[in-house]
Amino acid sequence: MPDPPTRTSHALTPPRAAAIAGLLFSLLMIISLGIIRLAFPGVPGEQIPVNPAFENAIAVALHLLPFAGLAFLWFIGVLRDRIGAAEDRFFATVFLGSGLLFVACLFASAAVAGAVLGNTHAPPITSEVYDFARQVCYAFLNIFAIKMAGVFTFSTCVIALRTAIFPRWIAFSGFACGLVLLLVISHWLWIAMLFPLWTILVSTYILAVKWKRQA
Repeated sequence: MPDPPTRTSHALTPPRAAAIAGLLFSLLMIISLGIIRLAFPGVPGEQIPVNPAFENAIAVALHLLPFAGLAFLWFIGVLRDRIGAAEDRFFATVFLGSGLLFVACLFASAAVAGAVLGNTHAPPITSEVYDFARQVCYAFLNIFAIKMAGVFTFSTCVIALRTAIFPRWIAFSGFACGLVLLLVISHWLWIAMLFPLWTILVSTYILAVKWKRQA
């Protein structure tokens, strides 16, 4: 029987991969949701009052979100690889499940927003249909996706405290972030940006540690 393949020195190291994936997810999500939020007006009308300058930007934003989701899945996978054998089964299940549900809700919100904003050549829709689509988009993003992001942040920070994959102050800042995402009930759509901002903090720390070790 041939020997099982072994890792070579050319393999992508988990800390750098996690940092790159986390930064890529955060930047793509901030850009995409920012464009969609600016293009999604607060007052519905008989016609979709989309600024013509946003038409191409909306299409770009909707096509960037799948890559943001893929980067987030990569971020999850590499973090689990970094935790390794120290991974707790209970918190690992919550960690993985909430991350997958977050991506699913994010995609669903983007799909609804794209159906309303992305098809600018379709006949105008009524204010009732527009308002319904807006409420569905809000529910997927600010209720389900954000709550799952809060659970993901909490479980990640618990695992981090037990395994020391990043400092305690980052874990405690994650607890505060997760608490806001879980408990704050608001129609303020910009609250969705809090999660990628915390992911940037974690990714930046991982990259800084990697560069310090290589120096």
